[in-house]
Amino acid sequence: MEEFPEQQGGGPVLVRRRPPAPPGLRETLKARLQRSCVCSVQGARGLLLDLFPVTRWLCRYSLREDLAGDVMSGLVIGIILVPQAIAYSLLAGLQPIYSLYTSFFANIIYFLMGTSRHVSVGIFSLLCLMVGQVVDRELLLAGFDPAQDGPGPGDNSSTLNASVATLALGLQDCGRDCYAIRVATALTLVAGIYQVLMGVLRLGFMSAYLSQPLLDGFAMGASVTILTSQLKHLLGVRVPRHQGLGMVVSTWLSLLRSAGQANLCDVLTSAVCLAVLLASKELSDRCRHRLKVPLPTELLVIVVATLVSHLAQLHARFGSSVAGDIPTGFVAPRVPDPGLMWRVALDAVPLALVGSAFSVSLAEMFARSHGYSVRADQELLAVGCCNVLPAFFHCFATSAALAKSLVKTATGCRTQLSSVVSATVVLLVLLALAPLFRDLQRSVLACVIIVSLRGALRKVRDVPQLWRLSRADALVWVATAATCVLVSTEAGLLVGLLFSLLSLAGRTQRPHAALLARIGSSGFYEDATEFEGLVPEPGVQVFRFAGPLYYANKDFFLRSLYSLTELDAGRVAARRKEQGLEARASEGEPTEDKDRGPASSRAALVPTTAGFHTVVIDCAPLLFLDAAGLATLRDLRRDYGALGIALLLACCSPSVRDALRRGGFLEEDQGDLGEEGQLFHSVYSAVQAAQARHREQAPANSSL
Repeated sequence: MEEFPEQQGGGPVLVRRRPPAPPGLRETLKARLQRSCVCSVQGARGLLLDLFPVTRWLCRYSLREDLAGDVMSGLVIGIILVPQAIAYSLLAGLQPIYSLYTSFFANIIYFLMGTSRHVSVGIFSLLCLMVGQVVDRELLLAGFDPAQDGPGPGDNSSTLNASVATLALGLQDCGRDCYAIRVATALTLVAGIYQVLMGVLRLGFMSAYLSQPLLDGFAMGASVTILTSQLKHLLGVRVPRHQGLGMVVSTWLSLLRSAGQANLCDVLTSAVCLAVLLASKELSDRCRHRLKVPLPTELLVIVVATLVSHLAQLHARFGSSVAGDIPTGFVAPRVPDPGLMWRVALDAVPLALVGSAFSVSLAEMFARSHGYSVRADQELLAVGCCNVLPAFFHCFATSAALAKSLVKTATGCRTQLSSVVSATVVLLVLLALAPLFRDLQRSVLACVIIVSLRGALRKVRDVPQLWRLSRADALVWVATAATCVLVSTEAGLLVGLLFSLLSLAGRTQRPHAALLARIGSSGFYEDATEFEGLVPEPGVQVFRFAGPLYYANKDFFLRSLYSLTELDAGRVAARRKEQGLEARASEGEPTEDKDRGPASSRAALVPTTAGFHTVVIDCAPLLFLDAAGLATLRDLRRDYGALGIALLLACCSPSVRDALRRGGFLEEDQGDLGEEGQLFHSVYSAVQAAQARHREQAPANSSL
């Protein structure tokens, strides 16, 4: 058994190990490059297992324990996917068949590459909205009307302009729907490439910078935008699709002007469908503990509405807008247009960030709740491939979706084999059942979309509690949501990210600072303003700065210290230094401009009125120290030294201690004080050392 060396007082001391010399940058890069370039069967097998996690768990799949839950959850998600896929095509400005393609391929690819067992990857309302905004903009630039299945309005000038734009873009053989899916696939491919690059470069940690208040505020603002875009289908009116700043406000104004032209059939259908869907959702929420499987209300409403519309001929008799022909089977793959990819490269950035953030955060959330781990970088690769590969098969952007993931978990999902079952259900619709939804009213699809926004819209009720918990987070939430509604979704994401970074900087720029006092006769110290009955140390000021010390808060650090100790050491030291230089000039002695020169020694002999001889800084909350913070500590020690006051540091973390050592703070001339005399493992040991040192120096000062 090892024995600790002991001091004269009989207490154990710590003997620090000498850390090994860190390898240089060249050696580190060389070693990593060698490991990456070595080809072996074992390395190729490991790469294959990492790239396709399904190969790790599928061989251990238990039919008895897992199959029933996976089949049940897969069937339920597949039943939910079909009406949502058809409905969300309205958001993206595309035909319903492309939403079904997207749902099919996304489930298959994530089954092969995903690391989460419970996440459902597919069409997501927020991404559909962002895709639809880009599609509408490009359709307008190409001369098409986003609200019509064909070129612009029927007047001669508009038709001429549309024809000129179509010829200029080389779209003589491509109509409105054809060009819309070309824009969507180009946007999806670029966004997927961004996500794959983020995964290859191991940038999964970047999703952490999109905080939960930011994502919740973005979901709320985007949900209001989605709700606004679907109101025209509820009312059965034709309003122009507004683009750019203030789109929500402009759309509401257009809806108010066109409210008198509402289609009565669509209004009545919307009212009935909304009542049924909302009532069933409330019933499901209240009885969720009794229901093993959620009610497939969306599918039932769509089936009944389709039958009623077909039998009553609502489109022919009342002019109600319907989904139209939905073909069966698959379309031949096509390479996305490189020219369009360049045009939408900037639009793909927020699309990739939002999809990545939601996918990684949901995967980590379900992994924590079910006791397993996921790899953020592999999730980025999986979601990126869910966008890159399907883009060649007429699909658009996908990501993980919270609502379907919760349903998947509630219905007994055990592995991603449930995604294959869901894809099979979608495939059945693609091959045989899709044409049956031809007479489905668009107002019914709009109702399905609006009801699906309940969870995001309800997040507004969390703002008061968030305000009480953290005003900075509440401000991020409100700023993100308001910008999404009043400006645009892309601007809302940018503003939310900016506010998140500013709130983080604000918290570290002005952290809490306090003077500590001793708790009775123990060796522990706490804030003297927060607790009563603490005993201050005579002649020693213990200062705690609850944050890092870096360039942005170094001035606040000094102001807090000077204010609490009631001594501006920098100003007093400078004044005494000037007095010492003037005295030397009058006596004809040479002056020295050094930190510890004769002028400083003379100033140290002048009695100080501070009432303390040592300042101990509790560095336990000091997370890191940059060059500016190190220079601040060096100047502070110089100024205190000029006044005869010692500066000691306690509870420094290894990173702070290494920064002090690398910056030369511990190697400067401090008389007979080495590193052990400047850094202490506890505040108590630093205070005791300061008191002992002061007692030793007191007889010498009195004799002098």
